[in-house]
Amino acid sequence: MATLAKPNLPKFDVEIFQNECLAEGAREVNAIVTVTATGGGTSGGRPLGRFDAVPPGADAAAAVVILVDCSGSMDYPKTKINGAREATAAAIDAVRDGTAFAVVAGTHEARDIYPGDGTLAIASAATRDQAKESLRRLTAAGGTAMGTWLTKADQLFLTRREIAIRHAILLTDGNNEHESAEDLARTVERVTGHFTADCRGVGTDWRIDELRKISSALLGTTDIVAEPSGLAEDFRSMMAGAMGKQVADVALRIWTPANATVKFVKQVAPSVEDLTARRTEAGPRAGDYPTGSWGDESRDYHVCVEVPAASIGNEMLAARISLVLPPQVGGGTPEVLSQGLVKAVWTDDLAASTRISPQVAHYTGQAVLASSIQEGLEAHRAGDVDTATAKLGAAVRIAHETGNEGTYKLLQKVVDVVDPKEGTVRFRKNVSEADSMTLETRSTKTVRVKK
Repeated sequence: MATLAKPNLPKFDVEIFQNECLAEGAREVNAIVTVTATGGGTSGGRPLGRFDAVPPGADAAAAVVILVDCSGSMDYPKTKINGAREATAAAIDAVRDGTAFAVVAGTHEARDIYPGDGTLAIASAATRDQAKESLRRLTAAGGTAMGTWLTKADQLFLTRREIAIRHAILLTDGNNEHESAEDLARTVERVTGHFTADCRGVGTDWRIDELRKISSALLGTTDIVAEPSGLAEDFRSMMAGAMGKQVADVALRIWTPANATVKFVKQVAPSVEDLTARRTEAGPRAGDYPTGSWGDESRDYHVCVEVPAASIGNEMLAARISLVLPPQVGGGTPEVLSQGLVKAVWTDDLAASTRISPQVAHYTGQAVLASSIQEGLEAHRAGDVDTATAKLGAAVRIAHETGNEGTYKLLQKVVDVVDPKEGTVRFRKNVSEADSMTLETRSTKTVRVKK
């Protein structure tokens, strides 16, 4: 199996932010783990461009499959299917030379329209032109069964097993009406870990929870493109992000001492994603949590560990956190890229033990912000205006306090803000479905701690 050359790997750094002081008898240790990757396959942090391609005859460094909804509803209005063609063409233009790629038309079944032979093409000027020519075959007719699309992507990726970085882009405009929720869930579970996926919904007739379940399991993103005219730029941006990835399947490995347990692990920046249930055992008292593919970027994780209670003056190592490459990338054995330590010290200094780490406090607030928005909008749909107002008022207050300007602006399209400091709001009349869905879809996006 081909391995990724070590010079192309990013350099990983781990920083731990915490208040390690605990009161006597306290057992919960919280830390924010900042992971930063720099310089992988780049020159001074510059992402690889189209002409920084792998040499002719060399193994492709990455593979991408574009899954385009071609159900009948994409023809109403026709701007949706036209926008999907334009967006797919823009994504194809952004595919770097030497990348393996394919385009799939998704309905109640999945059909690979390019290269069309059940394999992946290798990007070049000629194959990009051929792929764009094939987009005339993206026509709207049929139903929607996203599980078949994901299965087709998996089959295509499996034709090039030596490629570690595998990414799908999925576009839909509607609900998954032609297969059961259970069938889709089984498919998502089966392909999890095989590739990452970004999902996009165009218009307002699709379900956020369906796409979020897919992108969450496949370590990608979900977003709304309210108008078809916005698809091309969004696809171009997603493909540029995929082309910037340099290493796949990096794991956050957490070791804890005897009688200590990991309560939860959450990615908290650039978005909130709970990884707790994704743990796989990695030896005595150690577990791996998937982080997906990396380029030049930085992410934050909130780790909470429960330790045995201890008396004043005691101290211990609560957790050792490592970034680990899998054996197929690390040269046959797992390779530790960077490490950080989470500590616990019991003290009778009340000021020290009650001080909350600014990073922990900030991201705890960002997680509450996301849940407040989602719960508020759900309550509003159920007709519970009081609960909805209270939840979105809390969201306004947190967004204002933490400087999350993007979320604050989205909230203002749904509620009139009377007092941002107190979280006093009133629901606006005639809120558009697009504004409501945009707020809910982007509720998990966070901002970093202010320096």
